[in-house]
Amino acid sequence: MIERRGRPTRSTRYRGSGINREASPLRAGTVPYVSILAGSLLPVLLLQADVMPLSPPLGYIMLVAWRLMRPGLLPIWAGVPLGLFDDLVSGQPIGCAVLLWSLTMIAFEYLEQQVPWRGFWQDWFTAGLAIVLYILAAMALSRATVSPALLLAMLPQIVVAVVLYPVFARLVSRLDLFRLARTRRIG
Repeated sequence: MIERRGRPTRSTRYRGSGINREASPLRAGTVPYVSILAGSLLPVLLLQADVMPLSPPLGYIMLVAWRLMRPGLLPIWAGVPLGLFDDLVSGQPIGCAVLLWSLTMIAFEYLEQQVPWRGFWQDWFTAGLAIVLYILAAMALSRATVSPALLLAMLPQIVVAVVLYPVFARLVSRLDLFRLARTRRIG
């Protein structure tokens, strides 16, 4: 007769040892919110005040990336507290990001119901359109005098923000793997 080996000959990367391994509920629930808050803080902490108005809205891009990469993860109302934090940190009038982030979440929820299957290029186009509309609406809600010179000055910010979306989508996919990684549970 053929004898069996003491241990399995093949193990998968995701199964691990199979004993006391499960995703941490705390990490699974906090990683998206902490990453969006960090995206809102990043321009304030790393960029100087003279460059800050031209920096892209990294918190908003992170919110859009999480919403498009993991559609059911963030509730619709999540735009309110996250937008309030962004308003407090970025210096926009209070309620600007609250309104725009909430409208974005509602629009993406509607889009998800209408077009459930999307590809990368469609997501990039959707995110780019949302980012452009967000920057222009934030400019209008902040009561800035809209002029051709101001729109020309906003063009680099818009281009950088749209081009950064694939980088943020990749970052969100890595954070999602970290969020759902199985950890050893003691006890």
